[in-house]
Amino acid sequence: MTIVTGDTLAELTVPVPGYDRRQVKTGIVHIGVGGFHRSHLAMYIDTLMNRGAAMDWGICGIGVQPSNTAMRDALAEQDGLYTLVLRHSDGTWEPRVIGSIVEYLFAPDDPGAAIEKMAAPATRIVSLTVTEGGYYLDAVTGDFDASDPSVRADLRPGAAPRTR
Repeated sequence: MTIVTGDTLAELTVPVPGYDRRQVKTGIVHIGVGGFHRSHLAMYIDTLMNRGAAMDWGICGIGVQPSNTAMRDALAEQDGLYTLVLRHSDGTWEPRVIGSIVEYLFAPDDPGAAIEKMAAPATRIVSLTVTEGGYYLDAVTGDFDASDPSVRADLRPGAAPRTR
């Protein structure tokens, strides 16, 4: 099996990015790079890039939860590339390599770098995928828990974000 990297793209028998990823500039920062993001927003941006457009809309993913180290490591090992497989209604499968994610930051390692990337002049969209683990809900009432120590710490002026 061939591992997907920038160096192995020519060896693959599935569609690969038809654009020079070295020319892609970040325009989107996405927090929470999971399956939903990679199969939707990242795929749509890759589609545009394959048409010769959107080369300044590359994606910088940001991980915030400890479990996001696995995504950081997987994307680093594969130069930000991954294989998406579409399953069509007729039962056929269509794999392709997606190349629109060009950077990945793990916020707990360097919160300042993540904030700087979101605030960068070239960043035009900051998007996020929030799952149930990111809502800080009271287990009894289901209401937002503003008394959570991490939430309270984030509200202090000048605080580095701790909540996920």
